[in-house]
Amino acid sequence: MFFEGFTLTEIAVPGGTIRLRHGGSGPPLLLLHGNPQTHAMWNRVAPTLAERFTVVAPDLRGYGGSFKPPVSADHAPYAKREMAKDLIAVMAHFGHRRFRVGSHDRGARVAHRLALDFPEAVEKLAVLDIVPTIEHFERTDMEFAMGYYHWFWFAQPHPIPESVISAAPDVWFHGHTARSPKPADVFHPEALADYLAHARQPETTRGMCEDYRAAATIDLVHDRESRAAGRKVQCPMLVLWGNKGKIGQWYDALAIWRDYCSNGVTGGAVSAGHYIAEEAPGETLDWFGRFF
Repeated sequence: MFFEGFTLTEIAVPGGTIRLRHGGSGPPLLLLHGNPQTHAMWNRVAPTLAERFTVVAPDLRGYGGSFKPPVSADHAPYAKREMAKDLIAVMAHFGHRRFRVGSHDRGARVAHRLALDFPEAVEKLAVLDIVPTIEHFERTDMEFAMGYYHWFWFAQPHPIPESVISAAPDVWFHGHTARSPKPADVFHPEALADYLAHARQPETTRGMCEDYRAAATIDLVHDRESRAAGRKVQCPMLVLWGNKGKIGQWYDALAIWRDYCSNGVTGGAVSAGHYIAEEAPGETLDWFGRFF
């Protein structure tokens, strides 16, 4: 079954509507997806987590079935600070003022900002397959630029990357997700259908590129301000990465995150590429179960 026991709905937030699935009972747990995906990436772990937690899995603004602000000169609508505000509103809708967060890829970047800007809301934070955005950019070398070329491609001025991607969205999607070694059938058929359906929508491609443009501009301003002020994640953190992916090859992820967190960082490698929750759901559940 695909998200058995979950409800698919839309929730109004100040900027628009957020599509999400929710289910389960127990302490609240917010799950945030990565690029180029939707909340459907949690399909192999969310039902089990829902046996112990009240799980809320939204599409980020700009992605999936959530609202997609237009292009702006400063990319502010796609700042991770603004995305974090959406999630505060979503969780408040369900009556959750304090909650745990599990996050992957772009969603983990939003989660990092969420924990910085709303420390009273985030009880525990798990991030999958990332180091802080500012660390990526400040450590950039040829290996990173080649391996994460899309960071620089998506951040080019509108509508250059959008036009190329939208000309062949299925080819782009399969090529993009092939950057990380993974089993051919790693994506659940219903999840893959959801990813492709939204990748074929020009508004989603625009939102995705604006997300990356924000990361290369306004998000760095916010990150530098937070670092200069000595602001760190105040809750315990779990940091996971795929042992077939790039993060473990390039970085000492635990050491880096310990510079950004004041309340303890644990974690390790998972037997997967980049798409950890889909490639290694059992290991993900084991780590999440013990941490959360």
